Order: sequence, then structure tokens, then C-alpha cells
Amino acid sequence: MPRPTRRALLAVPALLLAPPARAQAPDSWPTRPVSVLVPFVAGGPSDIVARAAANRMAQALPQPVVVENRPGANGEVAARVVMRAVPDGHSLMVGSIGVWAINAALRPNLGYDPLRDFTPLVLAVTTPNVLVVNEKHPARDMPSLIAWLKERNGRASYSTSGVGSSDQMTTELFKLRTGTEITHVPYTGGAAAATDLIAGNVDISFQNLGTVAGHIAGGRLRALMVTSDKPHPVLPGVPTSKQAGLEDFVVTSWQSFMAPAGMPLPLRDRVAGALRDALLHPEVRPRLEAIGFDVVPTTPEDYDRFHRAEIDRWREVVRRANITAG
Repeated sequence: MPRPTRRALLAVPALLLAPPARAQAPDSWPTRPVSVLVPFVAGGPSDIVARAAANRMAQALPQPVVVENRPGANGEVAARVVMRAVPDGHSLMVGSIGVWAINAALRPNLGYDPLRDFTPLVLAVTTPNVLVVNEKHPARDMPSLIAWLKERNGRASYSTSGVGSSDQMTTELFKLRTGTEITHVPYTGGAAAATDLIAGNVDISFQNLGTVAGHIAGGRLRALMVTSDKPHPVLPGVPTSKQAGLEDFVVTSWQSFMAPAGMPLPLRDRVAGALRDALLHPEVRPRLEAIGFDVVPTTPEDYDRFHRAEIDRWREVVRRANITAG
């Protein structure tokens, strides 16, 4: 067998190449630096949450906590690295609703199984989506928007951060609930989707609150609805989906922490507890909430139940709307 090249070795994080170890006592964790993989480029929601938790954990633990961005294939590249790591608490991953739920619903040949190949740790944060239109759009509320969409009869368009994104799934669910037809225009991220909406090149968009809050405050976009179950403090006066007339339309984007499958339960609980402590720390939680996140670190059991329900929900949306990954 040929010897691996130095470049090939460098392609895999050194922290994930540590030799397999016997099950480690929870009170001895961590015994070396902890790696947290983020499946997207720096600056996005997954990255923000990972770094907020890692920075705090590093202050509380006797070992460094290192965040590494490993983008590619809507999360699959990072997921395949972590799923093969030793389940000893030193290899973790933060992923979004897209990585952990929508991919499983949308891509039958996905190279990882979010339920089988990972140990659930905590649901970290949630954030609602916001239905926004250009400031010059004639719709001022949900009834007038639905009437406008039906008059357009399929000639309206919506922008998203990409195929399989939470904003696409939210809009497809909206179409099913309102009986409207809207053409999908995918972009390479939420910022680009919002920019073209501001420019008037598309008509509506469901975007994460953090992506559009500044544009709403600046008057460039008009918020018609927020998909949370109660009014959001960042958008006072904007109705919830129920207040706008849509029942059972609470949709949140979310971020969660996972580890490789097979982690012993005592160790799992110790790692999950360290993550919860970090996210709820008085220097961390307010910073995340100020940019639109709801900090909701759960137990592993509660996250597992939530996760399974989310996959089932979006599988039904994909089936009914006949959405494909292509």
C-alpha cells in the first residue's frame, strides 16, 4: 500500500486522527483539545453559535476548544468527517436544520444518517423566519399579500438561500397552506437572497431573522409575518403566523450540537452539560439573543425527540410539494 502523502494527511483534522481510545471516564474528559466542526463558512449562524459556545467552554475546561470550518455539500463534508471520529467527546459538530433534518428529508442518497450516525447532545438555539417584501411592494399585511399572489397566478417569485434551505421549505409549506403558486429563485446564501429582494428582482422571501433584521430596521424590507409562536422582541408589532391567519405554521431554523454515534451515556451527559452551561452563561446568552437567537439548550433526550419530529415534518412537506434536490 502506498504511503499517504503529507497533503492527504493534512486534509483530515489532526484532532480527529487521534488513535481510538477505550471508553473514557466522564470526569476525565477532555484529555486533549476538543474539535468543533462547522459545516459552513465563517460568519453564518452555525459558526456564530459554535464559536460562542467554544470560547466559553475553553475558559471552563482544562483543554482548548477549537472551531474549524469545513464547508461543502450543504453539510455533508463535515458530517462524514465527524461520523467517522472516535466517540470520546473530543470531536463535535454544530449543524443547522438543513444539515440535520432537511437533508435527510430531501436527499435519499445522503452520505450520512443524522439519527443513526450521531449522538444527540443539545438543541442550542432557534430563530424564526420572517416573511419579507420589498419596501415598494403593495402588500401591507397577510390578506393583501395572499390576494396579490393569487392575482399573479404563478407569476410571482421568491428568493431563498438555496435548494433544500429552511427558507425554501418554509415557503413551500406556505404555498400549501395558502393555495398560492410562487416560483423559486435559489441563491448561494441568505444575504444574496435578501439583496435581490431589496433590488426588486424577486417578490417575497422567508429569511432567518438575523439575516433581515437590519434591513427591516433600515426600511429596505417590510416584515409581514414572523413564524414564531409568540411576537418576537426584535420585531415588535410584526404579527405571528397565527395572528396573521395561518394556523400550525410555527417554523424555526435551529442549530444543534452532535457527536459521533456510540458515545457512552455518562460521557454524553457530561459533554451536553458543558455545552448547556456555555450557552446559558451570562456573557454568552445575551449576545446571542441580541442578534435574534432564542437560546434553548435542551437535554439530549429532548433534542432527540425534537429532531425526529422535524425530520418527519419536512419529509411530509417534501412529499406533498414534490420538491427535489436537483
